[in-house]
Amino acid sequence: MYIRVHAVAGSRRESVKQESPGVYAVTVREPAERNLANTRIRELLAGELKVPVGAVRIINGHHGPTKLFSIL
Repeated sequence: MYIRVHAVAGSRRESVKQESPGVYAVTVREPAERNLANTRIRELLAGELKVPVGAVRIINGHHGPTKLFSIL
């Protein structure tokens, strides 16, 4: 299953909101450097979808705000 994420790093609050089927808006406190924000987004998505963190992989968008994740 693929999920598209619109990410905002460096926010005051963390949240995961489903905008439409397969599209999520995620805000994280971590800055967008040294892969910190991407790692936290993986953790939040895993918690939201009730799957292990290892089952969530980033496919596209490592350096941008729009990302594509694969859920195994």
